[in-house]
Amino acid sequence: MLRAMLARDATYDGLFIVAVRTTGIFCRPDCPARKPKPENVEFFPGVREAMFAGYRACKRCRPMDTNGRAPAWVASLIRAAESRAPDRLRDGDLREMSIDPARARRWFKQNYGMTFQAWQRALRLGSALASLREGKHVTTVSLAHGYDSESGFRDAFERTFGKPPTAAAKKDCIIATMIESPVGRLILGATSEAVCLLEFPDRRALEVQIETLRKRFDAPVLPGHNKWTRAAERQLSEYFDRKRESFDLPLVYPGTPFQERVWKQLLKIPYGKTISYATLARRVGSDGACRAVGTANGANRIAIIIPCHRVVNASGKLGGYGGGLWRKQLLLDLEQGADPKTLFE
Repeated sequence: MLRAMLARDATYDGLFIVAVRTTGIFCRPDCPARKPKPENVEFFPGVREAMFAGYRACKRCRPMDTNGRAPAWVASLIRAAESRAPDRLRDGDLREMSIDPARARRWFKQNYGMTFQAWQRALRLGSALASLREGKHVTTVSLAHGYDSESGFRDAFERTFGKPPTAAAKKDCIIATMIESPVGRLILGATSEAVCLLEFPDRRALEVQIETLRKRFDAPVLPGHNKWTRAAERQLSEYFDRKRESFDLPLVYPGTPFQERVWKQLLKIPYGKTISYATLARRVGSDGACRAVGTANGANRIAIIIPCHRVVNASGKLGGYGGGLWRKQLLLDLEQGADPKTLFE
């Protein structure tokens, strides 16, 4: 790893993160900045681990893949998989693209919670579910999505959805996609009716949040896009460009009655304004329950759109934020008039 860092070897991008103790910054292996002394370096398997160790992202190499800049090899791999569907890319195909299959497995596992091959299967089954919901016959759908037999399709479908195709077609699923933003990568999810998830993949509780979604909706989470993920992505881009102050999206956020009261109040906080946890507690009819509203605030699964970042301590200090205080500060600075071009440099 040290040799790769010193050589600025871009082929190691995505395999590990370089952190510099003297600056408190973490970088990609190929960062163009002047290389630190080896004794001042430590390595982490990914962004998440570096952040939890107290390091912040480098503004030169942007290891958080900000401003829409995804790793080129990942972007090309996803494009190839989507264009080739329903046929899947095998390890030999990846090698022909000069992509190490082990590297792809590791990156998708770290960022999507599943291997690349599992991601392809989920993508294919999500598309199959959409076809079934349009009224197409199971046999037609199974053949159109690359299955050699209807029985094989039924088995794969039931393992994912917990129900046979004819029954699962009557229920919804959560479509999730990874998007880039000036505050790092975001995972965006929506049912066929509304947006239900916007989270930071490096958040400590992300796995718990996704599992909660599965249980709340009794539905699998599958990769892909639908009209609400596309609409949300467009509106978020406008928000970060300071061309949008409110979101025009249907939202669904099941929780406990208390959590839902808190989240509804968050939606009423004006753009560019903040309130204290004590004020939020009063507004939900639980005067003095600052810790309880703070916990509910932290359990919000639709970051930015449900603006939990607008709640601060009574002293004016930031308080907590599941996505990291540096993100909270950037979001508040943006809403309070900072120029995006300089803010996100």
